[in-house]
Amino acid sequence: MSPHTNTGRKNVLSIFFLLGCLSMSGWVSAAPATASVDTIAGRQVESLTIKNPDTNVSIVFENGLRATVGGWDKVIESLAPEASIFAYNRPGYGNSQETGTARDGGTIVEELRQTLKQKGLAPPYILVGHSLGGLYMQLFAKRYPEEVSGLVLVDPLLPGVVKKSDEFPFWTRGAKRLFFSSAVNKEIDAIHQTSEQVLSLAPIDDKPIVMLINKPKGATAVGVDFGAFNKDQKTREAVNGMYPKAKRIVLDSDHQVQRQNPAEVVDAIRGIIAKQAPGI
Repeated sequence: MSPHTNTGRKNVLSIFFLLGCLSMSGWVSAAPATASVDTIAGRQVESLTIKNPDTNVSIVFENGLRATVGGWDKVIESLAPEASIFAYNRPGYGNSQETGTARDGGTIVEELRQTLKQKGLAPPYILVGHSLGGLYMQLFAKRYPEEVSGLVLVDPLLPGVVKKSDEFPFWTRGAKRLFFSSAVNKEIDAIHQTSEQVLSLAPIDDKPIVMLINKPKGATAVGVDFGAFNKDQKTREAVNGMYPKAKRIVLDSDHQVQRQNPAEVVDAIRGIIAKQAPGI
């Protein structure tokens, strides 16, 4: 075996690992036993809905790439006594049926709103999104600010950070196609489009926003870069200038903040609940 062949295989394995990190979530987890599957707009949607008649607070969770509703278990368990809860799997995840519709954020937001309506959960919502799900929730809040009372963005993907997928390096594109499902590939390919959708809309600086950001301090914590991110100065400045009034909380955590630090996520959501005006 030639050294070049060996190096090529190592590169593929490295990209596979790094894309697992980019997956902006983590390995797929099983859905809670209480999740149900319903027919919505002609397709099967797996979701967890908890209606709490004693509160006027509705919390909506959006998963990161490749993740399912089970990732929020500890957070939901803590908040269920004090709020109505909705968490679900997007098409192609868990037991949710894959769809032929586009996988850009605009489509995903509209599908989510349709599902919430059918489930009988009325706005305003506290939107909670992890990683790529955080990008979708930013778009939801910007498109429908009157339906949103606040956001908790858990190690979120911010618009403009990820390149167009056809600008990814060869190894990255190959590993993405080889190791990820059709649904995941479609979402990755639409990230740039979703970012443009977010950036095209008016600011939401009047909304209470909490951003939980992971910055692991361990000796083994290594930043990854496999050519999928825009790291130029212009992008850095744009990202740093987003949501200037947001509360930023930096945690010593891995990307799975809701699993490793569920109490901090719960506290952030409760902080948004406390800001809701009486009678909302």
